[in-house]
Amino acid sequence: MPDIIQLLPDNIANQIAAGEVIQRPASAVKELLENAVDAGADEIKLIINDAGKALIQVIDNGKGMSETDARMAFERHATSKIKNIEDLFKIKTMGFRGEALASIAAVGQVELKSKRTEDETGVFIEIENSQVIKQEPVAMQNGTSVVMKNLFFNVPARRNFLKSNAAELRHIVDEFIRVAMSFPEIFFSFTSNGQQVFHLEKGSMKQRIVQILGNNYGAKLVAVQEHTDYMNIYGFVGKPETAKKTRGDQYFFVNNRFIKSAYLNHAVMNAFNEMIAKDSFPMYALFIDLDPSQLDINVHPTKQEIKFEDEKIVYAFVQSAIKHALAQFSISPTLDFELDASIQSLDAVSKPFTDENKSSATSSSLYNTFTKKNQSHFIESKSELKHWKDFYEPSKKQPDDLRPIEDTDLTAIQGLHAINDQVPTTDNLFQLHRSFIVVQTNRGYYVVHQQNAHERILYEQFAQAVEGKSIATQQSLFPSTIELTTADAVLLNELLPDMNHLGYLLEPFGNNTFVIQGTPADVNQGNEKIAIEKMLEQYKHFSPDLKYSKREKLLRSLALQQSIKAGTSLTEQEMKVLIQELFNCSVPNTTANGKPTYLEFKKENLDKLFGR
Repeated sequence: MPDIIQLLPDNIANQIAAGEVIQRPASAVKELLENAVDAGADEIKLIINDAGKALIQVIDNGKGMSETDARMAFERHATSKIKNIEDLFKIKTMGFRGEALASIAAVGQVELKSKRTEDETGVFIEIENSQVIKQEPVAMQNGTSVVMKNLFFNVPARRNFLKSNAAELRHIVDEFIRVAMSFPEIFFSFTSNGQQVFHLEKGSMKQRIVQILGNNYGAKLVAVQEHTDYMNIYGFVGKPETAKKTRGDQYFFVNNRFIKSAYLNHAVMNAFNEMIAKDSFPMYALFIDLDPSQLDINVHPTKQEIKFEDEKIVYAFVQSAIKHALAQFSISPTLDFELDASIQSLDAVSKPFTDENKSSATSSSLYNTFTKKNQSHFIESKSELKHWKDFYEPSKKQPDDLRPIEDTDLTAIQGLHAINDQVPTTDNLFQLHRSFIVVQTNRGYYVVHQQNAHERILYEQFAQAVEGKSIATQQSLFPSTIELTTADAVLLNELLPDMNHLGYLLEPFGNNTFVIQGTPADVNQGNEKIAIEKMLEQYKHFSPDLKYSKREKLLRSLALQQSIKAGTSLTEQEMKVLIQELFNCSVPNTTANGKPTYLEFKKENLDKLFGR
């Protein structure tokens, strides 16, 4: 039998490797921006066309490369950052594994121009399918320009998996923001299809945050700043009134690298405990500086997930620093801060960490518990932090538990079933607590939750509208404008076609501004801006784990946002219309999100309660 194992050709191996690093245009944007930062640039320009599918270009005024370095940069695992194994644990730069340019060259057509200050001319290199097809000298300014054209031109299957231009643009905006926020001392610009999306002048950290997240944060940021020999934390958190229903405006950076950490996120949430609603999320942009040897950033190809050597100290430090900041601004009760004063006075935080301290610490049982492998179950069982995952795991029961109540034997309506013989009459009904409608049936009565019921009605109307039966638009006599953050403007652009079907007539007006020419007839004039802002907030509230289409998320968001809220008084006629429309729905008993619209109370069960 002939041998069957063989080495993959280089171009195929490169494409497989590229799959880990370059999943979409935003991945290439991230890598190129980080390379520009590492080059020492103080001006970085991002230019894209067709949401990065046709063109991605990053221009910087950094130190540039020699002819040899420019050629070597496209080899796999070619890097100037690591020379021996010890260097791997002292990483302070953004990129270091030498995969970015090699991966980009494997899935796109790349042109690189680069020039150092000491060289008279720069070098131009053109690469396709990981092969150099042209190399020549070029006249240019100092720095580097990398152009990637036609992403995945040689991997059609991967290109077919890309989302719409608006969706891919949102991912690019996210990556751009994460890099630009880390380096306020660098000028950044971002141009898409010839239109400027961002123009970020050099400035302070606060100025950069406000430039990116919007002027509404200008006077609502609280500075966080704590320094010790072990670690530093600095940045800003939003005052409690800025908390939103989504996690969108939340940024953690470790050694200037954006990271995702549910664990540290929980530390922030704990610091805001009882200051914001349970279902709200505070804004924050926090930076942690830590000795690189105390963390591992090489646990994921995107480098967005890291491991700390001692997570518990980092958690306590983050929580304490935020409570301290909020207390200083008289936002958090002073008593809460005093309770954490013990953390501030710990030797581990307030005094230098000597070799003697280190030796003593590493020999302790606590240190061994946190550093040995397979110890997480011990940590969680002993630690006061054991519930941190609760913020990120779905509840084991539905939000509204509809199990029958045994004492009174009331019947909860669950699932789809035939209800034709249970449709209530609207002759006898009344409102209770301005939130519920009590309506009689031929076998008892229903208690209808007015908001949930209206949410179901609106959802089905909207679903019919986007399928062809558009909702009537009420033209505005005096059109108003709405200005959004860049990320929200990109999102709204993506939703415009479906919103037109739902009665919203919106037109882009440049610079993240839209003109509201018309709204659905049942939206009160004057409330259109708030309605759109709340809809966008609700849209972003959907967990990424729920694989709804953008249209489905839009329908549910609008239905929830426009439904009659609990606490609203209704006339008898309004209640009758609501009940009639609810029971004309195809699924009258639950909202689209699974909450009950009504509960049934049977007459015979009421008789039993009174011994009849």
